[in-house]
Amino acid sequence: MGKWAIAVHGGAGIDPNLPVERQEQAKQLLTRCLNLGIAALRSNVSAIDVVELVVRELETDPLFNSGRGSALTENGTVEMEASIMDGTKRRCGAVSGITTVKNPISLARLVMDKSPHSYLAFSGAEEFARKQGVETVDNDYFVTEDNVGMLKLAKEANSILFDYRVPLIGCAGAAVNDSPLQMNGLPISIYAPETVGCVVVDREGRCAAGTSTGGLMNKMMGRIGDSPLIGAGTYASELCGVSCTGEGEAIIRSTLARDVSAVMEYKGVGLQEAVDYVIKHRLDEGFAGLIAVSNKGEVVCGFNSNGMFRGCATEDGFMEVAMWE
Repeated sequence: MGKWAIAVHGGAGIDPNLPVERQEQAKQLLTRCLNLGIAALRSNVSAIDVVELVVRELETDPLFNSGRGSALTENGTVEMEASIMDGTKRRCGAVSGITTVKNPISLARLVMDKSPHSYLAFSGAEEFARKQGVETVDNDYFVTEDNVGMLKLAKEANSILFDYRVPLIGCAGAAVNDSPLQMNGLPISIYAPETVGCVVVDREGRCAAGTSTGGLMNKMMGRIGDSPLIGAGTYASELCGVSCTGEGEAIIRSTLARDVSAVMEYKGVGLQEAVDYVIKHRLDEGFAGLIAVSNKGEVVCGFNSNGMFRGCATEDGFMEVAMWE
């Protein structure tokens, strides 16, 4: 038998002026989720079940941008997306445009296990959820006071905001066109997304990955990012499990998650070298990060942004929760 490993993330890109209280809240949540996953792995729960369990916990807490606390669309509503993948047979499930399902990651799991498809979206995904009897809530459940305030800020700035929980001071008066950061050639004001994800390898060497998000604050209705796209935001194979976070359009163009596995397979390198390679050579001018585990029980976090909310642990007793480099 091999050794288990787990990693979680709460988004790549962190505002340098993020209040200490918010930083501590993030660390506490990541620690709680890590401990939840560790307890399950010690009880020999499978990798795919642990991924779903941990991401559900992240979705339920409004601190990060997934489930309750998701970013708002330009119309002030929530459209969530998630994906999950079991590396053993490369089975996967994904959903987009979710407006009432309390835990999108579990709906993605049901798409994988209970449907003939890999990806369902919008009204079709919602109808599938009702037929499966999953827990649903009004869209208002996902909307928080913080989100409403940051949507107002985004509209005043006529911009998409990546991080809607940064302090208002210094943001509201910033000129969007002065920003050096761009998405698809268009300026944006802040880079600090807070997508959530989890990757796990269990004692049987089975790798799994899952990612969930509310997307971008003030995004266009119908916008789909990298998180539900298998190979971009999420990927798992016999070799590894990967969950990405950051500038979605850059992650999509680079098929970032799949590239980690491909580099390991085709170049014959280890997990650390593969992660370093894709972060350095596949993102062009985009900013992103990822967490990854290998079937050997290794765990690696990599990013080219100024930080990433992350935590990881191994069966050997190593455990770390961090934000900065």
